[in-house]
Amino acid sequence: MTKLAVLAIGGNSLIKDKQHETVEDQYNAVCETAKHIAGMVEQGYDVVVTHGNGPQVGFILRRSEIAHQIAGMHLVPLVNCGADTQGAIGYQIQQSLYNEFKRRGIKKNAATVVTQVVVDKNDLAFQNPTKPIGTFYTKERAEELQKEHPDWVIINDAGRGYRRVVPSPMPVEIVEQEAIKMLVKNGFSVVGVGGGGIPVIRKDDGTLEGVDAVIDKDNASSLLAINIKADVFIISTAVEKVYLNFNQPNQIALDRLTVVEAKKYIEEGHFAKGSMLPKIQAIIRFLEAGGKEAIVTNPESLEKALKGETGTHIYS
Repeated sequence: MTKLAVLAIGGNSLIKDKQHETVEDQYNAVCETAKHIAGMVEQGYDVVVTHGNGPQVGFILRRSEIAHQIAGMHLVPLVNCGADTQGAIGYQIQQSLYNEFKRRGIKKNAATVVTQVVVDKNDLAFQNPTKPIGTFYTKERAEELQKEHPDWVIINDAGRGYRRVVPSPMPVEIVEQEAIKMLVKNGFSVVGVGGGGIPVIRKDDGTLEGVDAVIDKDNASSLLAINIKADVFIISTAVEKVYLNFNQPNQIALDRLTVVEAKKYIEEGHFAKGSMLPKIQAIIRFLEAGGKEAIVTNPESLEKALKGETGTHIYS
C-alpha cells in the first residue's frame, strides 16, 4: 500500500553556497534532489514537496529596487514575490521530477500548486515584525527608504547593516489543500506551499486578501502534513542527523527521539533559534496532532532514512 510523505526541502536543495546562486545553479541542485525524491517514489511513497524561498525573494526584491531607482519601474510587493517564487521554483522541481521519472520508467507526473495560506489578521506577529527580508542597507539608505515607505519596519541587523523586517504569523488554513489532495489521489507528485505559502487574511465577508508577511516554511509544511494525513513528515536540511551540542567537540548525533525528549532538549537550548529549533517545533506539532513519524536528514540521505538506516527519526 502506498504511503504519503510530505517532504520539506531546505535552502541547500536549491542553493548549495554563495558561489552557486544563479537560476542554472539552482536547477542543477534541484535535479540532484529530484533523484532522491524519485527514489522515495520507488520505495512506495506518494510525495508532496514543499520548499523554502528566502534567497529567491531577496533577489526579486533587490532587482525590483534597482529597477525602481534606475528606470522608475514599479516596486514588486512582498506578497507577489512569494507567488513569483512558488511558480519559478515549482517549475524547476516539477520539470526535474518529470525528467527523472521518465529516465526511471516511473509512470508518474508532477504538478505545482500555487498555494495561498491563511493567517490570522490578529496574530501578534503583526505587532512585532521579526523576519528579515531582502538586502542590507546603509544607515543613509535605510533612512531614505523609511521616508519613502513609512509603513515599513527597518532595523539594525546585528551590526551588519540595516534591513527590513516583516511579520511571521502562524499558518491556520491552506486554501488549495483540496486541490493538492486531489492531485495526489490521481497519481501526481505535488509541489505546494512553497516558501510557507502566500500569506493571506480572510476578510469579514469571506474573501481573501494578500498581506506582506513571511510564513515559516516548516510550520506551513507541518500544517499540510497534518491536514492531508501524511504517514511521514520529512524535513530535508543541511545535516544528516540532528545533534546535541552541535558543532562542539562533544556533539552527539540523535538517531531516535520522542516528543518528550525533543521538548526537553529545546528547554536545554540545544537547537538554534534560526536553524534547527523551528524544524523540531514544526515536527512536534505534526506528531501531537496525530502524525506517526517525522524524519530530519539531508537530501542525499532521503532514501536511506526512509529505510531506517540514517537520519533522526522522531515519534510521539
